[in-house]
Amino acid sequence: MYSKILFILIFSTLLFGDTNATDKKSYAIFEVDEKIVHPAHTITFKGFEGIKQTQLQKAMGVDTPSFIEFWKSDIPKIKDKLLPTLEDSMHSFYESEGYYDANCSVAISDTLVTVSIQENKPVRIKDINISSDYNIKKLVNLQSGDIFRAKDFINIKNSIVQALLKDGHCSYELDTKAYVDLDKAEVDLRFILTKGGYCTFGKVTTQGLDRIGDDVIVSRVRAREGKRFNIEMIQESYKSLYNLDAFDMVSIRYDRKHYNIVPIDIKLQEITKKNYFMGGLNYDTNVGAGIRAEYTRKNFFGDAQKLKIRSSYTKLEQLLEFGYIIPAFFTVRNYSIDLATKVGYSNLEYEGFMEEKGYVQAYFAYTNEKLHLRAGFALENIDISLRNNVDEDKVVQPINDGTFLLAYPFLSFIYDRRDSKLNPKNGYYLAGMMEYGLDYNADSSSYLKYSLEGRLIYTINDLTLSSVLKAGIVDEMANELPESKLFFGGGSYSNRAYGYNQVGVILSPERYGLDGAFTMGNLSLEANYPVIDNLYGAVFTDNTMLTINSYDFTGDILSSAGVGVRYVTPIGPIKLDLGMNVYDPSQYGIGFQIGQSF
Repeated sequence: MYSKILFILIFSTLLFGDTNATDKKSYAIFEVDEKIVHPAHTITFKGFEGIKQTQLQKAMGVDTPSFIEFWKSDIPKIKDKLLPTLEDSMHSFYESEGYYDANCSVAISDTLVTVSIQENKPVRIKDINISSDYNIKKLVNLQSGDIFRAKDFINIKNSIVQALLKDGHCSYELDTKAYVDLDKAEVDLRFILTKGGYCTFGKVTTQGLDRIGDDVIVSRVRAREGKRFNIEMIQESYKSLYNLDAFDMVSIRYDRKHYNIVPIDIKLQEITKKNYFMGGLNYDTNVGAGIRAEYTRKNFFGDAQKLKIRSSYTKLEQLLEFGYIIPAFFTVRNYSIDLATKVGYSNLEYEGFMEEKGYVQAYFAYTNEKLHLRAGFALENIDISLRNNVDEDKVVQPINDGTFLLAYPFLSFIYDRRDSKLNPKNGYYLAGMMEYGLDYNADSSSYLKYSLEGRLIYTINDLTLSSVLKAGIVDEMANELPESKLFFGGGSYSNRAYGYNQVGVILSPERYGLDGAFTMGNLSLEANYPVIDNLYGAVFTDNTMLTINSYDFTGDILSSAGVGVRYVTPIGPIKLDLGMNVYDPSQYGIGFQIGQSF
């Protein structure tokens, strides 16, 4: 799956209105607002001990440059509009941190604000008493002698509730109290819990549908009738329904309960702006920078059907593709199956040849919160042409050029047990695919191609350890295959010392060819550790094996090692890596990526 970033030019999803609408609208593509500058004072804090200055600055809204804004002045400033409430804000902040007896005073001159602090004695936890028939000791992560912070106490209560709901207990009785003695600066905490019985999901009802049937909604609801209640299934249902791209609003209520049965009430608002267009400059992790345009018609012909047309142009690849998806095309034993089709053209550049391809795909798909299955049939017309000035020393056997018409059924699966798809910290991931080229005439290419991938992620004390193991085989049974059907290495998801698809058959730990391999193996190991805030440092090693014969895992290995930085964002980490061959550092690569490869 490619990781991409769009920038410079983004067209709003409102660019096209409903083609059936009669009212006319005009849209401004660019708007420029005059920047408002708020007068500010320099601010300094004095007398703090238990609280860090950076905490005070952040809590009071003090402007300080981040470590990457090296060109800005490092003098902390506070906007003048915050000054009238600054003293009250300081008192509230210190109380929230357990310093109920703190004194704060604010002195303001023409250019400087001085905050003087006398923290005094904080309130500390004296005793923690737990009476529960459900194990919550790990959730009560406080100890006697800790400073009592009200937010920590509230977070523990919320964590207990979430754990109960995740485990199916919706009829719990929870009583939490904090007995504070300000004179002694002590607090006693009480947690009394009765978990109650297990709950199950009840009947799903919908409201607000017009052109979309109930069967489509039920196909995306993970909180299925009869299953044990689990709050995560509610959250997964939200994600799945919004992923249909057919609703402006989704509301799932589960506040009714009848004898431990929880009905699910879903209120929806079908999308009003069905046409979506996006275009601009684009960066793709694998094929580099280029131009991209995409058009989507949402809820096409109703029932959340979707038409998508996308095109992109980069130096390495040119692509045009039409796709159509029909959710819940049919149902087998309460399992809803989608139908999807793709028709497209691509032109992709490899180190030793060019692949020009036209293709048609149709497949059935089943998806739940962890499992993704696809089974279908594809036709591909592939034209392979050799590039000029190819280094013959890098060709193990002649590259198969010419035109190839392939027909094959295919099957793929993903089983994802990571705790996050954007930036996982723990869990595992399994994926596999298989193609079987049909021997439909005397000249056709018959083959079997399959691959497996496993990922394992584990975090301990902020250190995240990740590993990815891949293996694949092409078994050529009749006639030659187009070179692009074989395995190549290099890039952010393979060996980061080399460019995407740059590495063919490996000749030695320092040399590789341009032609594809019939057997592939790749092992990547990586360790990430936070440096400051959302910035992480990383070390990694990538080890690739590509051999000329099928089922041959005895070839030389191309090993690389490197370092990288990651900046975590809401859409996943932004990654910059430097990798080099461990035997020949002159072979190196610098990779940029948006998203996670583990």
